[in-house]
Amino acid sequence: MRAVLQRVTEARVTVEGEVVGEIGPGIVVLLGVARDDTERDADYLAEKVANLRVFEGPGGKLDRPIADVAGSGILVVPNFTICADARRGRRPDLASAARPEKAESLCDRFASRAAAMGVRVATGRFGAHMHVELTNDGPVTLVVESPGR
Repeated sequence: MRAVLQRVTEARVTVEGEVVGEIGPGIVVLLGVARDDTERDADYLAEKVANLRVFEGPGGKLDRPIADVAGSGILVVPNFTICADARRGRRPDLASAARPEKAESLCDRFASRAAAMGVRVATGRFGAHMHVELTNDGPVTLVVESPGR
């Protein structure tokens, strides 16, 4: 599993003009699921994101996890193109992305595990054409992968 994380002051996902997920301060997680990913990968990545220190503490260092930021949350946006390989040619190779039914299940598992750790979670809509609006904070952008990647 691979996730692109962006710290934000606010973010929302709309589908056909309807807001389906929205957060104030927090982290947008563009989440890609690969063919060989398992529930273990989803659990690992959820724990990593929930505890990753990407918010500034009193000394200005990145030393606070999302749980320490009042009113914060994560917005999980399923994104199979995160798994693309664009090293050769001009068209991204999407062969390593998981089949939709598996990817949806693991995205749901990631979101529920993060919520079980006390993080407020909002999501996009799996398989839909989504519009993601966000205001980067910093900007702070990281790529995080499960150990199997």
